[in-house]
Amino acid sequence: MKRLLFDVFCIATIVACNKSAGPSHTETHSNRPVSGGEKNNPGCLSSAGERWSELKQDCIQVFNIGFRLNPIEPASGQTVISAFVIFSDDLSRIELFLPDGNDSGQMILNQLDKDTYAYANYKYDNKHSVLYINGVQKYKGNVE
Repeated sequence: MKRLLFDVFCIATIVACNKSAGPSHTETHSNRPVSGGEKNNPGCLSSAGERWSELKQDCIQVFNIGFRLNPIEPASGQTVISAFVIFSDDLSRIELFLPDGNDSGQMILNQLDKDTYAYANYKYDNKHSVLYINGVQKYKGNVE
């Protein structure tokens, strides 16, 4: 008797779990991309904080691999938004990511001497971790 009840229970479980062949009324289809899956032009996942790095030739999370530079004079009452620098493997160039969030705030600075990198009106002093814009200190790293 126990064996019969066990067999009936197993068959009922299998039948109950069987998906019907008809269409489900709860399924919806959309042409919209899945939320959180938006990619920018080079294919970096924007919602994960990825940006394209010309220096690394890859999508990176600059806040994870870059060196953080905070504003020297942050705006009162506003969130502090950092700039970041990443170094080439041979230390001959750095890539600067400014907080404006678009490609115009991203550039490559070439090494001038042991501790100085520059491009146009941007100069980075690696010894003191200071970024100068138009000759004025704008960002500084937390280096003692």
